[in-house]
Amino acid sequence: MTDFRSGFIAILGRPNVGKSTLINALLGQKVAAVSPKPQTTRRRQLGILTTDSYQMVFVDTPGVHAARHKLGEFLNQEAREALDGVDAILWLVDASTHPTEDDARIASLLPRRTPLALGLNKVDLVLAEALDARREEYAALVKKDAKVVAFSAARGNGLVDLLSLLVSFLPVRPPEFDPEQITDLYEKEIAADLIREAALNHLRDEVPHGVAVRIDEFKERENGMAYIAATIFVERDSQKGIVIGEGGKMLKSIGSAARTEIESMGGRRVFLELRVKVLKDWRNDDEWLKRFGYKVKKEGRRKK
Repeated sequence: MTDFRSGFIAILGRPNVGKSTLINALLGQKVAAVSPKPQTTRRRQLGILTTDSYQMVFVDTPGVHAARHKLGEFLNQEAREALDGVDAILWLVDASTHPTEDDARIASLLPRRTPLALGLNKVDLVLAEALDARREEYAALVKKDAKVVAFSAARGNGLVDLLSLLVSFLPVRPPEFDPEQITDLYEKEIAADLIREAALNHLRDEVPHGVAVRIDEFKERENGMAYIAATIFVERDSQKGIVIGEGGKMLKSIGSAARTEIESMGGRRVFLELRVKVLKDWRNDDEWLKRFGYKVKKEGRRKK
C-alpha cells in the first residue's frame, strides 16, 4: 500500500444539481436521499469509496442558496464549513442551464489554494454544440485554475473520467476509514432521510420545504425485522391534511415508498409506522432546529 491515496473531496453546488445522485452513483449504492425538490440534503454526509489503490471520501453538502429562514442559514453554513480541511473541491453545476446567482455565490466561496474540479453534470440534457459555451460560462465565474469534466450522474456517462481526475487530487497516505464503511451516518439517520425523500417525491410543491422527520423508535426484532416509528412534522394544519391524504392514502403511499428504500438499504424487512404532527414555523424556531440537528454553529469546523 506504498502508493495508496486517500483524501476528502467536498461536493459543492446549488440546490438540485445532482450532488446526492452523483455520490450514490459513484458508490454503487444509495446512501443519500434524492428527490426532484431542492434542499433534499440538509446535512453534511460522507460517502466513502474504497478500492485497492485509493479511498475517496466525498463530503455531500446542502445546496447553497439565498436563505429565507434559519434552516436555510444552517444549510448554507453546512456547505461553507465543508470546504475547510478538504483535499479538493468538486463544484457541481447543471450544464443544462445557464449560471444563476447561486452559482456566482458559490464561486465566490471557493478557496484559492484548494484544488478544484468543475463538474458539468446533466450533459445528457445539453446539445453537443451548446456544451462548450456552457463550459465557458461557468469557468468564467472561477478566479482560479479549475479542471473541467463533463458527465451525467443519472446515466453514468463520463464518471470514469471524473474519478480519474479526482484520484489525481488525492495525497499519498493510508485510508482513514475501514474499507467496508460507506458513510458516516447511522442507519437510523439515513432512514429519517429516506422517509423525508419519499414525502418530497409524493407531495405538492407547497409542502416539501416545511417537512421534517424524527425517528421515535428503531428496534431490531427477534424475527429479523426492524420496527421503525417516525413522526413527519409540517408547519401548517392544511399541510397535515395533504400529507395524510383522503382516507390516509397519501401517508400510506409515503410509508410504502420509504419502507422499500429502507429495506433495500438494510437488507431486511421493515415494519414502518408513521404519524403526522403540526409544528408551526419550525424552520425559524431555534429550539426545534436544534432538536432536529439543524443548529447554526459559530465554530466547530472539521480538520483534515
